[in-house]
Amino acid sequence: MAAKPRSKRRSSPLADTLLVLISLLVSVFGAELVVRALNGQPLLAFPLPDPVGSASVKPGQLESIKLADGVDRAWFERDPPPLPNRGEPPAEWQKIFNEMQARPVNNEFQPFDAFKAWNSAFAGPDPCKHRFLKLAPGMLYLYDPPDGQPLPPYRFPPNVTLPDRLVLNQMGWRGAPIEYPRKPRTIRIVFAGSSTVIDGHWVPYSYPEFVGSWLNMWAEAKKLDVHFEVLNSARESNVSTDIAHIIRTEVLPLRPDLVVYYEGGNQFRPDSIVPDVPKGAPQRPPGATVPVAPEWLRAASRWSALAGRLQAAIGLASSDMDGKEWPKPDYKVVWPAGLDEQDPDLDYPNLPVSLNVIERDLDQIRGDLSGIGADFALSSFAWMVKDGLVLDPVRHRYIIEQLNVSNYPFHYRDLERLAKFQNRFFAKYARVHGMPFVDVAGELPFDPDLFRDALHTSYAGTRMKAWITLNALIPTIEKHLADKSWPRPMPDPQPPLPTITPRRITLDCKAS
Repeated sequence: MAAKPRSKRRSSPLADTLLVLISLLVSVFGAELVVRALNGQPLLAFPLPDPVGSASVKPGQLESIKLADGVDRAWFERDPPPLPNRGEPPAEWQKIFNEMQARPVNNEFQPFDAFKAWNSAFAGPDPCKHRFLKLAPGMLYLYDPPDGQPLPPYRFPPNVTLPDRLVLNQMGWRGAPIEYPRKPRTIRIVFAGSSTVIDGHWVPYSYPEFVGSWLNMWAEAKKLDVHFEVLNSARESNVSTDIAHIIRTEVLPLRPDLVVYYEGGNQFRPDSIVPDVPKGAPQRPPGATVPVAPEWLRAASRWSALAGRLQAAIGLASSDMDGKEWPKPDYKVVWPAGLDEQDPDLDYPNLPVSLNVIERDLDQIRGDLSGIGADFALSSFAWMVKDGLVLDPVRHRYIIEQLNVSNYPFHYRDLERLAKFQNRFFAKYARVHGMPFVDVAGELPFDPDLFRDALHTSYAGTRMKAWITLNALIPTIEKHLADKSWPRPMPDPQPPLPTITPRRITLDCKAS
């Protein structure tokens, strides 16, 4: 079926008035100073703060989370300590990053991809022949994997702050420096996952960093003679097989006491229950075009939260979208024969949404961690989707886009059904294997303002996810403290950190 022609953008008095007022300010003071003023500062205030949006939650949401013993709800508002390793990005990197942002050549190779250290086995002998890496901006960083395997595809470079503000430690992991050698009274917890764990590079803290900070507040309040070191081994685009390899090659040498797994989006394939997927492209409803705003305001929205809200206000005044699910074709769902939707069979040979592959990788992780005496915790995965969901067409634009474009042609009802099944599988896997289970999806309030898109949380949602995880993990921690099995002794001498030294190569893919 052919897509309907897009409706022409409507003008409105409100939108026109906003543009006139802002344009007048720009003509008098200049765009940069106005953007800074719009972000709640004096016109001459420098530097511009991080545009992370509100980290506050709505009344009653925090109170809905049951507190573990000794936890004070007032801690929720407290940030982790400033990162001691936050610095200025290398000037050359910042220049390359800015140029790539100003003149994007494709939507696949992003500016921050230029500074990743790519696995040389993944890149192959000639990166110019690689479908993805050939898009790099004339140079590439590589590292040689010690086992010669192409997994994981990349690592972040160690001991640097990237141009997009991501702070990296000795392992190239997000966050503060790793305690090395590890002290005798330190309990080490490592989070594993993908983009929903590393979080947006530009936000000051990821959710594991909040968990670590609050655990140390808890230890101080309980007068415990321990220190918690919480590390983040995640990186975007990871699938379960990447995560299993990262845990085996990067996490195990650090001898963690506990590893927490949170992932559920990158292998989520709804076509696993739709054998005949309809062809075609998403059909945007009338008014679904991206609202028109001045170029300077669109650029400013990347850096200023309030500039973004002004752009949204202009769009809202100019749009007739209703925020409902977009039109999609009908299709037939074929649920696997004999598979109980409410009580998944872990041994079923044809599980939906890649769960057989994920289970195999969870088994490997569990076995590897058992070999060093470490615990393994599994989390449910939160989706912002349900049948009949109606969203704010401007404020929740990225949720709408992900559900209706990235997941086309699948209906909300089927995405919801599969997300719930996946989480029932995770819950049963944890129960059968005696693992701690963190029910993020079950406890996170169903509120689109807690999400940036259908999978990634807003900064408020990140904090809530951390708060849920904190309270869920404390009973396991208390058990180990009571029987004195934590902190566990480290080998003497301690093995070196499995870090890398990236090397830079020049690419001339046009010539080849």
